[in-house]
Amino acid sequence: MNLTIAFIIITIYSIALILIFFYSLAQLNLLINYLGFKKKDQQAPKFDLTNPNEVPYVTIQLPLYNELYVVERLLDNISKIDYPKDKLEIQVLDDSTDESVSSTAAQIAELSKSGLDIQHVRRENRKGFKAGALKDGLIHAKGEYIAIFDADFLPESDWLRKTIPYFKDEEIGVVQTRWSHINRDYSLLTKIQAFALDAHFTLEQVGRNSKGHFINFNGTAGVWRKECIIDAGNWEGDTLTEDLDLSYRAQLKNWKFKYLEDVETPAELPVVISAARSQQFRWNKGGAENFRKMVWKVLSCKNIPFKTKIHGVLHLLNSTMFLCVLTVALLSIPMLYIKNTYGHLAWFFDVTSFFIVSTIILFVCYWFTYKNIQGSGFDKFVEYIRMFFTFFSVAMGFSLHNSVAVLEGHIGKRSEFVRTPKFNIKNLKDSWKGNKYIRRNISANTLLEAGLMLYFLFGMYSAIPLNDFGLFPFHLMLFLGFGFVFFKSLTSKA
Repeated sequence: MNLTIAFIIITIYSIALILIFFYSLAQLNLLINYLGFKKKDQQAPKFDLTNPNEVPYVTIQLPLYNELYVVERLLDNISKIDYPKDKLEIQVLDDSTDESVSSTAAQIAELSKSGLDIQHVRRENRKGFKAGALKDGLIHAKGEYIAIFDADFLPESDWLRKTIPYFKDEEIGVVQTRWSHINRDYSLLTKIQAFALDAHFTLEQVGRNSKGHFINFNGTAGVWRKECIIDAGNWEGDTLTEDLDLSYRAQLKNWKFKYLEDVETPAELPVVISAARSQQFRWNKGGAENFRKMVWKVLSCKNIPFKTKIHGVLHLLNSTMFLCVLTVALLSIPMLYIKNTYGHLAWFFDVTSFFIVSTIILFVCYWFTYKNIQGSGFDKFVEYIRMFFTFFSVAMGFSLHNSVAVLEGHIGKRSEFVRTPKFNIKNLKDSWKGNKYIRRNISANTLLEAGLMLYFLFGMYSAIPLNDFGLFPFHLMLFLGFGFVFFKSLTSKA
Protein backbone atom coordinates (compact mmCIF):
# COMPACT_ATOMS: atom_id res chain seq x y z
CA MET A 1 0.00 0.00 0.00
CA ASN A 2 1.53 3.31 -1.06
CA LEU A 3 1.52 6.40 1.13
CA THR A 4 -1.10 8.29 -0.95
CA ILE A 5 -3.69 5.52 -0.57
CA ALA A 6 -2.82 5.30 3.12
CA PHE A 7 -3.52 9.02 3.57
CA ILE A 8 -6.85 8.72 1.70
CA ILE A 9 -7.92 5.85 3.98
CA ILE A 10 -6.81 7.73 7.10
CA THR A 11 -8.71 10.87 6.01
CA ILE A 12 -11.99 9.06 5.29
CA TYR A 13 -11.66 7.01 8.47
CA SER A 14 -11.03 10.12 10.55
CA ILE A 15 -13.96 12.07 9.08
CA ALA A 16 -16.33 9.19 9.84
CA LEU A 17 -15.02 8.94 13.40
CA ILE A 18 -15.40 12.68 13.98
CA LEU A 19 -19.00 12.62 12.70
CA ILE A 20 -19.78 9.78 15.11
CA PHE A 21 -18.15 11.79 17.89
CA PHE A 22 -20.32 14.84 17.14
CA TYR A 23 -23.40 12.60 17.14
CA SER A 24 -22.43 11.25 20.59
CA LEU A 25 -21.95 14.82 21.87
CA ALA A 26 -25.47 15.65 20.68
CA GLN A 27 -26.75 12.59 22.57
CA LEU A 28 -24.90 13.80 25.67
CA ASN A 29 -26.59 17.18 25.36
CA LEU A 30 -29.96 15.41 25.12
CA LEU A 31 -29.09 13.46 28.27
CA ILE A 32 -28.36 16.71 30.12
CA ASN A 33 -31.72 18.05 28.91
CA TYR A 34 -33.43 14.82 29.96
CA LEU A 35 -31.96 14.81 33.47
CA GLY A 36 -32.75 18.49 33.97
CA PHE A 37 -36.32 18.22 32.77
CA LYS A 38 -38.92 19.16 35.38
CA LYS A 39 -42.42 17.91 34.73
CA LYS A 40 -44.80 20.77 34.03
CA ASP A 41 -47.85 18.73 33.03
CA GLN A 42 -49.84 19.82 36.07
CA GLN A 43 -49.34 23.46 35.06
CA ALA A 44 -50.42 22.98 31.46
CA PRO A 45 -53.94 24.06 30.48
CA LYS A 46 -56.18 21.02 29.95
CA PHE A 47 -59.67 20.24 28.80
CA ASP A 48 -61.96 19.13 31.63
CA LEU A 49 -63.40 15.97 30.10
CA THR A 50 -65.89 15.66 32.97
CA ASN A 51 -67.56 18.74 31.51
CA PRO A 52 -69.54 17.70 28.38
CA ASN A 53 -69.06 21.17 26.93
CA GLU A 54 -65.27 20.70 26.87
CA VAL A 55 -65.21 17.22 25.31
CA PRO A 56 -63.93 17.61 21.72
CA TYR A 57 -64.81 15.36 18.81
CA VAL A 58 -62.10 12.75 18.11
CA THR A 59 -61.49 10.54 15.09
CA ILE A 60 -59.37 7.41 15.51
CA GLN A 61 -57.66 6.31 12.29
CA LEU A 62 -56.46 2.72 11.93
CA PRO A 63 -54.38 2.32 8.75
CA LEU A 64 -54.30 -1.35 7.68
CA TYR A 65 -52.62 -3.34 4.96
CA ASN A 66 -52.89 -7.15 5.11
CA GLU A 67 -53.00 -7.43 8.91
CA LEU A 68 -54.67 -10.85 9.10
CA TYR A 69 -53.07 -11.87 12.41
CA VAL A 70 -53.68 -8.72 14.45
CA VAL A 71 -56.71 -6.88 13.06
CA GLU A 72 -59.27 -8.68 15.26
CA ARG A 73 -57.20 -7.94 18.36
CA LEU A 74 -56.82 -4.31 17.28
CA LEU A 75 -60.55 -3.71 16.71
CA ASP A 76 -61.51 -5.44 19.95
CA ASN A 77 -59.06 -3.21 21.80
CA ILE A 78 -60.10 0.05 20.13
CA SER A 79 -63.79 -0.68 20.71
CA LYS A 80 -63.09 -0.53 24.47
CA ILE A 81 -61.70 3.02 24.39
CA ASP A 82 -63.39 5.02 27.13
CA TYR A 83 -64.70 8.16 25.45
CA PRO A 84 -68.20 9.53 24.85
CA LYS A 85 -69.62 7.65 21.87
CA ASP A 86 -71.32 10.76 20.52
CA LYS A 87 -67.89 12.42 20.26
CA LEU A 88 -65.93 9.49 18.83
CA GLU A 89 -65.50 8.19 15.30
CA ILE A 90 -63.33 5.26 14.19
CA GLN A 91 -62.04 5.00 10.62
CA VAL A 92 -60.60 1.64 9.61
CA LEU A 93 -58.46 2.69 6.62
CA ASP A 94 -58.14 -0.72 5.01
CA ASP A 95 -55.90 -1.02 1.95
CA SER A 96 -55.68 -4.82 2.33
CA THR A 97 -55.64 -7.16 -0.65
CA ASP A 98 -55.94 -10.48 1.18
CA GLU A 99 -58.66 -12.48 2.95
CA SER A 100 -58.54 -10.20 5.99
CA VAL A 101 -60.84 -7.75 4.18
CA SER A 102 -63.97 -9.85 4.63
CA SER A 103 -63.32 -10.78 8.25
CA THR A 104 -62.54 -7.14 9.06
CA ALA A 105 -65.78 -6.02 7.41
CA ALA A 106 -67.77 -8.59 9.41
CA GLN A 107 -66.19 -7.49 12.70
CA ILE A 108 -66.83 -3.81 11.94
CA ALA A 109 -70.46 -4.57 11.16
CA GLU A 110 -70.80 -6.36 14.50
CA LEU A 111 -69.14 -3.53 16.43
CA SER A 112 -71.34 -0.91 14.79
CA LYS A 113 -74.41 -2.67 16.25
CA SER A 114 -73.22 -1.63 19.70
CA GLY A 115 -73.63 2.02 18.77
CA LEU A 116 -69.98 2.58 17.90
CA ASP A 117 -69.42 4.99 15.00
CA ILE A 118 -66.98 2.87 13.00
CA GLN A 119 -66.46 2.86 9.23
CA HIS A 120 -64.63 0.49 6.94
CA VAL A 121 -62.86 2.80 4.48
CA ARG A 122 -61.58 1.16 1.29
CA ARG A 123 -59.65 2.72 -1.63
CA GLU A 124 -59.29 1.59 -5.22
CA ASN A 125 -55.48 1.64 -4.98
CA ARG A 126 -52.66 2.23 -2.47
CA LYS A 127 -51.59 5.56 -3.90
CA GLY A 128 -49.36 7.27 -1.35
CA PHE A 129 -49.39 4.10 0.80
CA LYS A 130 -49.99 4.88 4.49
CA ALA A 131 -49.78 8.65 3.94
CA GLY A 132 -52.34 8.35 1.15
CA ALA A 133 -54.72 6.36 3.34
CA LEU A 134 -54.46 8.87 6.20
CA LYS A 135 -54.99 11.80 3.83
CA ASP A 136 -57.96 10.13 2.19
CA GLY A 137 -59.56 9.41 5.56
CA LEU A 138 -58.98 12.96 6.74
CA ILE A 139 -61.30 14.31 4.04
CA HIS A 140 -64.30 12.72 5.76
CA ALA A 141 -63.05 12.75 9.36
CA LYS A 142 -65.52 14.38 11.78
CA GLY A 143 -63.00 14.86 14.59
CA GLU A 144 -61.13 18.01 15.53
CA TYR A 145 -58.37 15.67 16.69
CA ILE A 146 -57.03 12.62 14.87
CA ALA A 147 -55.61 9.72 16.90
CA ILE A 148 -53.60 7.19 14.86
CA PHE A 149 -52.71 3.60 15.74
CA ASP A 150 -50.88 1.02 13.65
CA ALA A 151 -52.32 -2.48 13.66
CA ASP A 152 -50.02 -3.89 16.35
CA PHE A 153 -50.75 -1.18 18.96
CA LEU A 154 -52.98 -1.75 21.96
CA PRO A 155 -53.79 1.52 23.76
CA GLU A 156 -55.30 1.38 27.24
CA SER A 157 -59.00 2.23 27.53
CA ASP A 158 -58.23 5.63 29.14
CA TRP A 159 -55.70 6.60 26.46
CA LEU A 160 -57.76 9.44 24.97
CA ARG A 161 -58.53 10.80 28.44
CA LYS A 162 -54.77 11.04 29.08
CA THR A 163 -53.87 12.72 25.79
CA ILE A 164 -56.75 14.85 24.48
CA PRO A 165 -56.84 17.30 27.46
CA TYR A 166 -53.47 18.83 26.43
CA PHE A 167 -54.99 20.26 23.26
CA LYS A 168 -56.62 23.03 25.28
CA ASP A 169 -53.33 24.83 24.55
CA GLU A 170 -54.17 26.06 21.04
CA GLU A 171 -50.50 26.07 19.99
CA ILE A 172 -50.18 22.29 20.42
CA GLY A 173 -50.49 20.40 17.15
CA VAL A 174 -49.46 16.90 18.28
CA VAL A 175 -49.48 14.83 21.44
CA GLN A 176 -47.17 11.79 21.21
CA THR A 177 -46.95 8.92 23.72
CA ARG A 178 -44.18 6.47 24.52
CA TRP A 179 -44.21 2.99 23.00
CA SER A 180 -43.92 0.01 25.30
CA HIS A 181 -43.44 -3.58 24.20
CA ILE A 182 -45.75 -6.53 24.87
CA ASN A 183 -43.16 -9.07 23.68
CA ARG A 184 -39.90 -7.47 24.86
CA ASP A 185 -38.58 -10.72 26.34
CA TYR A 186 -39.59 -13.02 23.47
CA SER A 187 -36.05 -13.31 22.08
CA LEU A 188 -32.68 -11.59 21.92
CA LEU A 189 -33.85 -9.79 18.78
CA THR A 190 -36.90 -8.29 20.52
CA LYS A 191 -34.78 -7.30 23.54
CA ILE A 192 -32.35 -5.44 21.27
CA GLN A 193 -35.15 -3.61 19.45
CA ALA A 194 -36.79 -2.66 22.76
CA PHE A 195 -33.44 -1.39 24.05
CA ALA A 196 -33.00 0.91 21.04
CA LEU A 197 -36.59 2.16 21.01
CA ASP A 198 -36.54 2.87 24.74
CA ALA A 199 -33.53 5.13 24.22
CA HIS A 200 -35.38 7.01 21.48
CA PHE A 201 -38.59 7.37 23.49
CA THR A 202 -36.87 8.60 26.63
CA LEU A 203 -33.52 10.24 25.95
CA GLU A 204 -34.23 11.65 22.49
CA GLN A 205 -37.90 12.57 22.61
CA VAL A 206 -37.78 14.07 26.12
CA GLY A 207 -34.33 15.60 25.58
CA ARG A 208 -35.50 17.47 22.49
CA ASN A 209 -39.05 18.28 23.58
CA SER A 210 -38.00 19.66 26.98
CA LYS A 211 -35.99 22.41 25.28
CA GLY A 212 -38.41 23.12 22.46
CA HIS A 213 -36.32 21.36 19.80
CA PHE A 214 -38.05 19.51 16.97
CA ILE A 215 -39.30 16.01 17.70
CA ASN A 216 -41.24 13.66 15.49
CA PHE A 217 -44.65 12.08 15.60
CA ASN A 218 -43.76 8.39 15.54
CA GLY A 219 -46.36 7.32 12.99
CA THR A 220 -48.64 5.84 15.63
CA ALA A 221 -49.71 6.15 19.28
CA GLY A 222 -50.22 9.89 18.98
CA VAL A 223 -52.89 12.51 18.26
CA TRP A 224 -52.87 15.31 15.70
CA ARG A 225 -54.93 18.48 15.70
CA LYS A 226 -56.70 18.29 12.34
CA GLU A 227 -56.06 22.00 11.75
CA CYS A 228 -52.33 21.38 12.23
CA ILE A 229 -52.25 18.64 9.58
CA ILE A 230 -53.99 20.88 7.05
CA ASP A 231 -51.91 23.95 7.91
CA ALA A 232 -48.65 21.98 7.53
CA GLY A 233 -49.62 20.84 4.03
CA ASN A 234 -51.32 17.51 4.82
CA TRP A 235 -49.84 14.03 4.50
CA GLU A 236 -47.39 13.47 1.64
CA GLY A 237 -46.20 10.12 0.33
CA ASP A 238 -42.91 11.23 -1.25
CA THR A 239 -40.80 9.76 1.59
CA LEU A 240 -40.97 6.43 3.43
CA THR A 241 -41.34 8.22 6.77
CA GLU A 242 -44.36 10.42 6.20
CA ASP A 243 -44.62 10.95 9.96
CA LEU A 244 -41.18 12.62 10.23
CA ASP A 245 -41.90 14.70 7.13
CA LEU A 246 -45.22 16.13 8.40
CA SER A 247 -43.74 16.62 11.89
CA TYR A 248 -41.02 18.91 10.57
CA ARG A 249 -43.36 20.83 8.28
CA ALA A 250 -45.72 21.43 11.21
CA GLN A 251 -42.98 22.59 13.58
CA LEU A 252 -41.53 24.89 10.92
CA LYS A 253 -44.95 26.57 10.97
CA ASN A 254 -44.60 27.07 14.75
CA TRP A 255 -46.89 24.27 15.93
CA LYS A 256 -45.82 22.82 19.30
CA PHE A 257 -45.52 19.11 20.02
CA LYS A 258 -46.27 17.62 23.42
CA TYR A 259 -44.47 14.41 24.37
CA LEU A 260 -45.90 12.31 27.24
CA GLU A 261 -43.22 9.97 28.52
CA ASP A 262 -45.48 8.64 31.28
CA VAL A 263 -48.26 7.53 28.92
CA GLU A 264 -47.36 4.11 27.52
CA THR A 265 -48.89 2.58 24.43
CA PRO A 266 -48.14 -1.16 24.22
CA ALA A 267 -47.16 -2.63 20.87
CA GLU A 268 -45.64 -5.75 19.34
CA LEU A 269 -42.03 -5.87 18.17
CA PRO A 270 -41.03 -7.81 15.03
CA VAL A 271 -39.99 -11.32 16.10
CA VAL A 272 -38.10 -12.39 13.00
CA ILE A 273 -35.16 -10.58 11.51
CA SER A 274 -36.68 -10.29 8.03
CA ALA A 275 -39.49 -8.20 9.52
CA ALA A 276 -37.04 -6.13 11.55
CA ARG A 277 -34.92 -5.61 8.42
CA SER A 278 -37.87 -4.27 6.38
CA GLN A 279 -38.80 -1.92 9.23
CA GLN A 280 -35.21 -0.72 9.65
CA PHE A 281 -34.85 -0.19 5.91
CA ARG A 282 -37.98 1.96 5.75
CA TRP A 283 -37.07 4.03 8.81
CA ASN A 284 -33.46 4.65 7.74
CA LYS A 285 -34.17 5.35 4.09
CA GLY A 286 -37.04 7.61 5.10
CA GLY A 287 -34.74 9.49 7.45
CA ALA A 288 -32.27 10.15 4.63
CA GLU A 289 -35.09 11.16 2.27
CA ASN A 290 -36.32 13.66 4.84
CA PHE A 291 -32.80 15.05 5.24
CA ARG A 292 -32.79 15.83 1.52
CA LYS A 293 -36.27 17.29 1.70
CA MET A 294 -36.11 19.27 4.93
CA VAL A 295 -32.52 20.22 5.84
CA TRP A 296 -32.40 23.48 3.90
CA LYS A 297 -35.83 24.47 5.19
CA VAL A 298 -34.60 23.94 8.76
CA LEU A 299 -31.34 25.84 8.23
CA SER A 300 -33.00 28.77 6.43
CA CYS A 301 -35.94 29.10 8.84
CA LYS A 302 -35.70 32.46 10.62
CA ASN A 303 -38.08 31.76 13.50
CA ILE A 304 -36.24 28.92 15.24
CA PRO A 305 -33.12 29.18 17.48
CA PHE A 306 -29.68 28.15 16.22
CA LYS A 307 -29.44 25.26 18.72
CA THR A 308 -32.79 23.92 17.52
CA LYS A 309 -31.46 24.03 13.95
CA ILE A 310 -28.35 22.04 14.96
CA HIS A 311 -30.41 19.41 16.76
CA GLY A 312 -32.82 19.31 13.83
CA VAL A 313 -30.04 18.65 11.32
CA LEU A 314 -28.50 15.95 13.54
CA HIS A 315 -31.94 14.41 14.03
CA LEU A 316 -32.45 14.22 10.27
CA LEU A 317 -28.94 12.71 9.96
CA ASN A 318 -29.57 10.01 12.60
CA SER A 319 -29.81 7.19 10.08
CA THR A 320 -26.65 8.40 8.30
CA MET A 321 -24.64 7.35 11.36
CA PHE A 322 -24.97 3.76 10.11
CA LEU A 323 -23.01 4.78 7.02
CA CYS A 324 -20.32 6.30 9.24
CA VAL A 325 -20.17 3.15 11.38
CA LEU A 326 -19.86 0.92 8.31
CA THR A 327 -17.10 3.16 6.91
CA VAL A 328 -15.12 2.98 10.17
CA ALA A 329 -15.63 -0.79 10.33
CA LEU A 330 -14.51 -1.48 6.75
CA LEU A 331 -11.44 0.76 6.98
CA SER A 332 -10.37 -0.43 10.44
CA ILE A 333 -8.47 -3.44 9.05
CA PRO A 334 -6.52 -1.44 6.42
CA MET A 335 -5.85 1.09 9.22
CA LEU A 336 -4.38 -1.70 11.34
CA TYR A 337 -1.89 -2.51 8.59
CA ILE A 338 -1.12 1.16 7.88
CA LYS A 339 -0.33 1.69 11.54
CA ASN A 340 2.14 -1.17 11.51
CA THR A 341 3.68 -0.24 8.14
CA TYR A 342 4.22 3.50 8.53
CA GLY A 343 5.62 4.03 12.01
CA HIS A 344 5.99 7.79 11.52
CA LEU A 345 2.18 8.06 11.26
CA ALA A 346 1.58 6.46 14.65
CA TRP A 347 0.65 9.81 16.24
CA PHE A 348 -2.27 10.10 13.85
CA PHE A 349 -3.89 7.02 15.29
CA ASP A 350 -4.82 8.90 18.41
CA VAL A 351 -7.88 9.87 16.38
CA THR A 352 -9.24 6.40 17.17
CA SER A 353 -9.81 7.66 20.70
CA PHE A 354 -12.83 9.47 19.24
CA PHE A 355 -14.54 6.11 18.88
CA ILE A 356 -13.68 5.07 22.43
CA VAL A 357 -14.95 8.38 23.83
CA SER A 358 -18.09 8.15 21.67
CA THR A 359 -18.77 4.64 22.97
CA ILE A 360 -18.34 5.76 26.58
CA ILE A 361 -20.73 8.70 26.04
CA LEU A 362 -23.37 6.45 24.49
CA PHE A 363 -22.85 3.88 27.28
CA VAL A 364 -23.60 6.56 29.90
CA CYS A 365 -26.56 8.01 27.97
CA TYR A 366 -28.25 4.66 27.42
CA TRP A 367 -27.76 3.62 31.05
CA PHE A 368 -29.98 6.47 32.25
CA THR A 369 -32.73 5.52 29.82
CA TYR A 370 -32.37 1.82 30.65
CA LYS A 371 -32.64 2.25 34.40
CA ASN A 372 -35.60 4.59 33.99
CA ILE A 373 -37.62 1.73 32.51
CA GLN A 374 -35.91 -1.43 33.79
CA GLY A 375 -34.83 -0.21 37.24
CA SER A 376 -31.42 0.40 38.84
CA GLY A 377 -29.16 -1.54 41.23
CA PHE A 378 -26.00 -3.60 40.75
CA ASP A 379 -27.74 -6.57 39.12
CA LYS A 380 -29.53 -4.30 36.68
CA PHE A 381 -26.26 -2.54 35.84
CA VAL A 382 -24.54 -5.86 35.07
CA GLU A 383 -27.54 -6.81 32.94
CA TYR A 384 -27.29 -3.43 31.23
CA ILE A 385 -23.58 -3.88 30.40
CA ARG A 386 -24.37 -7.19 28.71
CA MET A 387 -27.34 -5.68 26.89
CA PHE A 388 -25.44 -2.57 25.75
CA PHE A 389 -22.59 -4.46 24.10
CA THR A 390 -25.01 -6.98 22.58
CA PHE A 391 -27.05 -4.12 21.16
CA PHE A 392 -23.90 -2.34 19.95
CA SER A 393 -22.67 -5.47 18.17
CA VAL A 394 -25.99 -6.21 16.47
CA ALA A 395 -26.46 -2.55 15.51
CA MET A 396 -23.08 -2.73 13.74
CA GLY A 397 -24.24 -5.98 12.16
CA PHE A 398 -27.18 -4.08 10.67
CA SER A 399 -24.89 -1.32 9.36
CA LEU A 400 -24.56 -2.72 5.81
CA HIS A 401 -28.30 -3.20 5.38
CA ASN A 402 -29.10 0.21 6.84
CA SER A 403 -26.30 1.96 4.92
CA VAL A 404 -27.80 0.74 1.64
CA ALA A 405 -31.12 2.24 2.77
CA VAL A 406 -29.44 5.54 3.69
CA LEU A 407 -27.56 5.79 0.39
CA GLU A 408 -30.75 5.13 -1.57
CA GLY A 409 -32.45 7.86 0.43
CA HIS A 410 -29.69 10.40 -0.14
CA ILE A 411 -29.49 9.80 -3.89
CA GLY A 412 -33.27 9.92 -4.25
CA LYS A 413 -33.91 6.35 -5.38
CA ARG A 414 -37.63 5.65 -5.01
CA SER A 415 -38.98 2.43 -3.53
CA GLU A 416 -42.28 0.98 -2.38
CA PHE A 417 -43.53 1.34 1.19
CA VAL A 418 -42.99 -2.18 2.55
CA ARG A 419 -45.13 -2.88 5.60
CA THR A 420 -43.67 -4.67 8.61
CA PRO A 421 -45.33 -8.10 9.05
CA LYS A 422 -47.28 -8.43 12.31
CA PHE A 423 -47.44 -11.73 14.20
CA ASN A 424 -49.73 -11.50 17.28
CA ILE A 425 -46.98 -12.98 19.45
CA LYS A 426 -46.65 -12.27 23.14
CA ASN A 427 -44.73 -15.17 24.69
CA LEU A 428 -42.44 -18.07 23.88
CA LYS A 429 -45.35 -20.46 23.32
CA ASP A 430 -46.47 -18.45 20.31
CA SER A 431 -44.91 -19.33 16.96
CA TRP A 432 -44.25 -17.14 13.93
CA LYS A 433 -43.43 -19.94 11.47
CA GLY A 434 -46.82 -20.14 9.79
CA ASN A 435 -46.98 -16.43 9.04
CA LYS A 436 -47.86 -15.93 5.37
CA TYR A 437 -46.29 -12.46 5.19
CA ILE A 438 -42.70 -13.49 5.94
CA ARG A 439 -40.32 -12.95 3.04
CA ARG A 440 -38.81 -16.27 2.00
CA ASN A 441 -36.01 -15.06 -0.26
CA ILE A 442 -32.45 -14.41 0.89
CA SER A 443 -31.24 -11.02 -0.24
CA ALA A 444 -27.84 -10.20 -1.72
CA ASN A 445 -27.19 -8.12 1.40
CA THR A 446 -27.41 -11.27 3.51
CA LEU A 447 -24.64 -12.89 1.49
CA LEU A 448 -22.53 -9.75 1.83
CA GLU A 449 -23.10 -9.87 5.59
CA ALA A 450 -21.68 -13.39 5.60
CA GLY A 451 -18.63 -12.05 3.75
CA LEU A 452 -18.23 -9.25 6.30
CA MET A 453 -18.43 -11.76 9.13
CA LEU A 454 -15.42 -13.54 7.60
CA TYR A 455 -13.72 -10.20 6.88
CA PHE A 456 -13.78 -9.27 10.57
CA LEU A 457 -12.67 -12.76 11.53
CA PHE A 458 -9.62 -11.97 9.41
CA GLY A 459 -9.33 -8.68 11.31
CA MET A 460 -9.13 -10.59 14.58
CA TYR A 461 -6.54 -12.94 13.13
CA SER A 462 -4.46 -9.96 11.89
CA ALA A 463 -3.90 -8.85 15.47
CA ILE A 464 -1.74 -11.94 16.07
CA PRO A 465 1.06 -11.55 13.44
CA LEU A 466 1.01 -7.75 13.89
CA ASN A 467 1.04 -8.09 17.69
CA ASP A 468 -1.48 -5.27 17.85
CA PHE A 469 -4.67 -6.08 19.75
CA GLY A 470 -6.05 -2.53 20.04
CA LEU A 471 -8.84 -3.15 17.54
CA PHE A 472 -9.45 -6.78 18.50
CA PRO A 473 -12.54 -6.07 20.68
CA PHE A 474 -14.01 -3.91 17.90
CA HIS A 475 -13.48 -6.62 15.29
CA LEU A 476 -14.89 -9.25 17.65
CA MET A 477 -18.08 -7.24 18.09
CA LEU A 478 -18.34 -6.75 14.33
CA PHE A 479 -17.79 -10.47 13.74
CA LEU A 480 -20.51 -11.37 16.24
CA GLY A 481 -22.87 -8.66 14.96
CA PHE A 482 -22.67 -9.62 11.30
CA GLY A 483 -22.76 -13.29 12.27
CA PHE A 484 -25.96 -12.76 14.27
CA VAL A 485 -27.66 -10.88 11.44
CA PHE A 486 -26.54 -13.44 8.82
CA PHE A 487 -27.55 -16.58 10.70
CA LYS A 488 -30.83 -15.10 11.94
CA SER A 489 -31.62 -14.09 8.36
CA LEU A 490 -31.18 -17.72 7.30
CA THR A 491 -33.31 -19.17 10.10
CA SER A 492 -36.06 -16.59 9.55
CA LYS A 493 -36.81 -18.30 6.25
CA ALA A 494 -37.97 -21.50 7.98
